Amino acid sequence: MSTDLSHRQPAELARRLGFTTAVMLVVGSVIGSGIFKKPALMAGQLGSGELLIAVWVIAGVMTMFGALTNAEIASFIHTSGGQYVYFNKIYNKFVGYLYGWSVFSVYQTGSIAAIAYVFADYFGYFFPPFHLSPGLEAFHFHIPGIGDIFPLADLGTKTVTITCVMFLTTVNYFGVRLGGIVQVIFTGLKVAAIAVIIVLGFALGHGSIEHFTSSVVPFSGVGSLLGAMLLAMSGAFWAYDGWINITYVAGEIKEPQRTIPRALFLGTAIVITVYVLTNLAYLYVLPIDVMAQSKLVAADVAEKFFRGYGGAFVSAAVMISTFGTANGTILSSARVYYAMAKERLFFQKMESVHPRYRTPGPSLFLQGIWASLLTLSGTFDQLTDQLIFVAWIFYALSAVGVFILRRKMADVPRPYRVWGYPYVPAIFVAFAALYIFYTLYSDITSFARGETPLINSVMGLVYVVIGIPGYVFWNRKKRLQQSVEPNEPS
Repeated sequence: MSTDLSHRQPAELARRLGFTTAVMLVVGSVIGSGIFKKPALMAGQLGSGELLIAVWVIAGVMTMFGALTNAEIASFIHTSGGQYVYFNKIYNKFVGYLYGWSVFSVYQTGSIAAIAYVFADYFGYFFPPFHLSPGLEAFHFHIPGIGDIFPLADLGTKTVTITCVMFLTTVNYFGVRLGGIVQVIFTGLKVAAIAVIIVLGFALGHGSIEHFTSSVVPFSGVGSLLGAMLLAMSGAFWAYDGWINITYVAGEIKEPQRTIPRALFLGTAIVITVYVLTNLAYLYVLPIDVMAQSKLVAADVAEKFFRGYGGAFVSAAVMISTFGTANGTILSSARVYYAMAKERLFFQKMESVHPRYRTPGPSLFLQGIWASLLTLSGTFDQLTDQLIFVAWIFYALSAVGVFILRRKMADVPRPYRVWGYPYVPAIFVAFAALYIFYTLYSDITSFARGETPLINSVMGLVYVVIGIPGYVFWNRKKRLQQSVEPNEPS
């Protein structure tokens, strides 16, 4: 009797995450290695301290607009799966599937691999033997559209990367509450480490406020200025990416209709504040031209007040930061494949939930294994560069969805309505469209000039389209199952 009841009522995900953990998940999923690595690249692209801060502010405001817009949908659609579930409601299951497929195939799994790789790279700062390779770097094979793959290059670093991914996967397997505790601890530590850089940078960095208005790159016109800002914004958007992860675990958050909108607003506001203050500290200590030449600007700044130990301090800070970000991404993203499987549009085993830990174990470990394979491929940075373009297409579609759902589901109570409607979501959609168009235009012109071997944005779309046969297969299998089920005895 009890066995039969267990079969009929399989374990479901449990609501065990509170407001504090939700905020930490937003902050921890966003702040990773970007704030340590991207500012120097952006300084070289802009050549102006004022423009650098302006780009971080604009990108932050657009991120906030996107977060507030998605918060309205999250306030009344709060099952695990996030945007995958949203797109099913807004458009259809095909659009939802394409999003879920991109999350699994490259976007989030590639992000996990890339973030954990940065952790492993800085791990080698303290343990140099892990940077050694066994002399098999020359072994490679070629994949059309991607290039040469060197799976055994940097094998020591890749081994630490895979170990990190599978360790955090196992932590999250043993309960979302345990994963949440790890998230709270490491998010707190990373914010504290960045706060040290900000405070001591201003207090002991021996800088100058004149650096804020310095400029070394003149622009010939509005077009070149806009192009430089949009190019630099790609780096800022990568640093801001990850805020949507909170919606993936909506089915495990207490009072999600209130908690998710509040966590998105507060978490995004914290990230914007941290990023702007950090860049102001960088600029205060280093002139824009020096900042542009820095390989790791945070370490150069830390050397000003931790003489001889700046590199060690920042390496530890990056490790803490990326470890927490990898944990947040692993915890949240696996819920997308779980939601797809429940709709019978993915491997059926992925909908299984551990009866005791109430976590989607198969989804977690499939994600970990695929992220590990991407680590061995060494192409995760290239793949995520290609998919960030696609991610913004989905962000735009999600924002458009607010207008659609206001008509389609007008009678459904909304605990939260996006502030500034219809202007805030409309501005976000317009900006996303501009960013998407410019990225595509820039990629095509660079390819035409022979500056890049492939068009990143177009290749990103190709990786999404590759998933269509999977949709055809699973959707056909689903229809066949539905045609049989009504005839089965109850």
